Amino acid sequence: MLTALIDYDSGNLHSAQKAFERMAAETGGGTVVVTSEADVVARADRIVLPGDGAFPACRRALDAVDGMTEAIREAVEVRGRPFLGICVGMQMLAQRGHEYEPTPGLGWIPGEVVRIAPTESSLKVPHMGWNDLVVSGGHPVLEGIATGDHAYFVHSWHMAVTDPTCLLAHADYGGPVTAIVGRDTVIGAQFHPEKSQAAGLRLIANFLTWAP
Repeated sequence: MLTALIDYDSGNLHSAQKAFERMAAETGGGTVVVTSEADVVARADRIVLPGDGAFPACRRALDAVDGMTEAIREAVEVRGRPFLGICVGMQMLAQRGHEYEPTPGLGWIPGEVVRIAPTESSLKVPHMGWNDLVVSGGHPVLEGIATGDHAYFVHSWHMAVTDPTCLLAHADYGGPVTAIVGRDTVIGAQFHPEKSQAAGLRLIANFLTWAP
């Protein structure tokens, strides 16, 4: 089994690579590679799309990698490969992002990416640091993860999901902030699982052994 972490110059992949390699070794989840080659992604059994920075810049960077967007769509839409988006990689699952300028996403999760707007003036944006998860949907990748588990967030925008069945977990930050979404063979985490200790490592292990 091959898991491909996509490198498209939109974030430091070192900690994510180490976390995925560790959990692959512990679960028998196969081989983990970091790659910017579309043909490697095309033949991978699982695909991970991380992302740090602004939505439009990440989308442009992904599209700039020769054949990468096409390889991802073929793997997910045609062959049903499990796919995990992390942080901005999760946001790109939406239909559209509104950071700086309207930018189309991959369109796999109904919803749009909007700025966080806490109702309490004392809460600053970006939403940065540890927060409790509120789990609202069942999913194999969430096995062993419960309401009250901690996750590490760093973001100013989140996905406003229009299909409530796709919302699997949120955090409370002066109102609900989307934390985990999922549909079919696609799942996304707004927080950084590689930095979220026990809950994050559990999510990674579950993804590596998920057989939808």
